[in-house]
Amino acid sequence: MLAFSNSPPSPEEKIQHKSGNESYIALVWRRLKRSWTGMSGLVLVILLLMMAIFAEFVAPLDPKATDTGFAPPQVISFHDKNGNFVFLPRVYALAETTDLDPVTFQPIVGPDYDHPRLLGFFVKGDPYYLFGLIPGNRHLFGAIDGGPVHFLGTDKFGRDVLSRAIYGSRISLMIALTVVSIVTIVGTTIGMISGYFGGTVDAWIQRFVEVVLAFPQVPLYLALTSLIPVTAPTNVFLAFVIIVMSALGWAQMSREVRGKTLALARIEYVRAAMAVGATDWRIILQHILPNVMSHVIVAVTLAIPSVVLLESFLGFLGFAVKPPLISWGLMLQDTSTYSVIGSYPWILSPVAFVLVTVFAFNALGDGLRDAIDPY
Repeated sequence: MLAFSNSPPSPEEKIQHKSGNESYIALVWRRLKRSWTGMSGLVLVILLLMMAIFAEFVAPLDPKATDTGFAPPQVISFHDKNGNFVFLPRVYALAETTDLDPVTFQPIVGPDYDHPRLLGFFVKGDPYYLFGLIPGNRHLFGAIDGGPVHFLGTDKFGRDVLSRAIYGSRISLMIALTVVSIVTIVGTTIGMISGYFGGTVDAWIQRFVEVVLAFPQVPLYLALTSLIPVTAPTNVFLAFVIIVMSALGWAQMSREVRGKTLALARIEYVRAAMAVGATDWRIILQHILPNVMSHVIVAVTLAIPSVVLLESFLGFLGFAVKPPLISWGLMLQDTSTYSVIGSYPWILSPVAFVLVTVFAFNALGDGLRDAIDPY
């Protein structure tokens, strides 16, 4: 006889009941929260995406505005000209002093302590159109008086490096996300078809995949991107670069998904679906695809840093985006000579953005991999 009790459930029973009804996504999220590397990567990825989406608001200056060429970074200070501590942060612009250099007899350039430029958040500055539609002139940080402040210095044309790097994140991340999306869709589809049908279909598809993987990618990138004339519109050049990266990047994804599909096609519930007369596409979409998505999600987070590095490399060589577009790789073209790097090292600032992006997505990918498949 079964005994019934009106007493409330114990804490252990609540935990078991909760875990028993917990969805797969909630279980993965709970595991991911335990990983400090995965959570730090997730936070950085969200911040990077927000910076790229709201670049007009986040950037302190107009990326096309010019000032003094190769101006050094302005250091944030909490001291006035007498050395006293002040609560409002400030920067001191460089100006010519009355002292002369004893060798060149030129005026010595130094901080202008008599005219400090106070800093703040949500300050007024250069006007812009957010998303190309919403007018505004408020910026996340900058000078209270709206004047130019170069936290990372300027390039050879006097353009603010920090503002250009923030705007460049939009193009670099857009290229990476678009390429990875195309690679994921094409590679996953071809990989599942190849692994599920097998036989002659699998043999022909794998021979084509091997041909694509056999190409030396970097020389082929340079050869294909050089086919577009210099006078081509920027959107055409950008679309061609995305197509070339996607055409050469899907093969590895398809090979990985094929291996997963070969193992899943022999599992009992797939064979049971075949036995009851389920169509091939129904089995692929409802039984195989959900089981390979965990691997695909991790592969996507680990593939984005590779595309960001590739775009930066091609941009450094001049085979990625063209002006007036801005990307991290295009900004690194200014570092092509050792004399520039030695005299103006702040030009290398876009490298820091690339490193942070690569670390963020790699950390998120490692955390997701442990959360999705902890065993």
